[in-house]
Amino acid sequence: MQMDNRLPPKKVPGFCSFRYGLSFLVHCCNVIITAQRACLNLTMVVMVNSTDPHGLPNTSTKKLLDNIKNPMYNWSPDIQGIILSSTSYGVIIIQVPVGYFSGIYSTKKMIGFALCLSSVLSLLIPPAAGIGVAWVVVCRAVQGAAQGIVATAQFEIYVKWAPPLERGRLTSMSTSGFLLGPFIVLLVTGVICESLGWPMVFYIFGACGCAVCLLWFVLFYDDPKDHPCISISEKEYITSSLVQQNGFLSSLPYLFAWICGNLAGQLSDFFLTRNILSVIAVRKLFTAAGFLLPAIFGVCLPYLSSTFYSIVIFLILAGATGSFCLGGVFINGLDIAPRYFGFIKACSTLTGMIGGLIASTLTGLILKQDPESAWFKTFILMAAINVTGLIFYLIVATAEIQDWAKEKQHTRL
Repeated sequence: MQMDNRLPPKKVPGFCSFRYGLSFLVHCCNVIITAQRACLNLTMVVMVNSTDPHGLPNTSTKKLLDNIKNPMYNWSPDIQGIILSSTSYGVIIIQVPVGYFSGIYSTKKMIGFALCLSSVLSLLIPPAAGIGVAWVVVCRAVQGAAQGIVATAQFEIYVKWAPPLERGRLTSMSTSGFLLGPFIVLLVTGVICESLGWPMVFYIFGACGCAVCLLWFVLFYDDPKDHPCISISEKEYITSSLVQQNGFLSSLPYLFAWICGNLAGQLSDFFLTRNILSVIAVRKLFTAAGFLLPAIFGVCLPYLSSTFYSIVIFLILAGATGSFCLGGVFINGLDIAPRYFGFIKACSTLTGMIGGLIASTLTGLILKQDPESAWFKTFILMAAINVTGLIFYLIVATAEIQDWAKEKQHTRL
């Protein structure tokens, strides 16, 4: 009788684990940036709400002390509106660059330095208000850009830190910090303004941000395999669930795309050699299949896939069936301009690369809104682009050699 030498599976740490601790750290980062963003909305009332004229000689000592603790400024309503909205300008401007560069550069450095910058600017807002309103606007705009970096780049963390079966819990734990931050601001700002003065609101949240930033640089690593403090069992659990599973699943669409591509080539030539369809009919048929099938599978994914395996199947079909274009638009240039086919392919490849760049950035922006349901919007947008491109191709496509592409014959008289 042969003994089973397999070791029992190791117990993987659950809620009390390092990955959940890092998710809570991201949660704290989100609390800080939303608190720093929202606190001016409340302190603005104290900063400008004054019915006493400034600088009168009979002002009491108590009022002088109050003015030192709570300095007030003659900002008109339109100036207040500009100050309050300046943060949004920074957030809007930074979104597209961050969505692109977050997948290229170190997430640790991007979030850490952005959180540090936002916290330092929070400390600088009270003295900036004393210098002039323009400085407050500049501080808030740059602070908004820094907060936008933290809010957007953090989703790149879960590519390497979140096992597939825990992504919902980890992302919800961290993003819930966006909701807790305003609650804390509403709870404590009034008390701080009354007892310590409104500048202390910015000093306190700025100091808290600096402390969290220090913890961030100490505790967070871009890749779990590089972290010196995580346990071996948890490290193996995270890396094995992402590298092995993602590697295998990510390879399946290419396998099926290879099958569909070869099938398209065989069928297209079969239809032509048997005179079943004309050349242009074959090109339009396989182009329609290569555009419509991925769109259909992508749109059906949110509604017809209820299990993990059904999701995988729909994703594979959506990615693989696009290879039917190999028998259609992919070689249509050879029909209309064989002399310039290489140049046509170079131009179309360049256009496709630009489209891929835009798609990656746009997907990152959509995903930022909601890490889970935003994928549905992405697939619907993909389907709309496919259908629009297909309609245009079906209208203008031809398979006859164009006059400008015909080789000219030179004869002697």
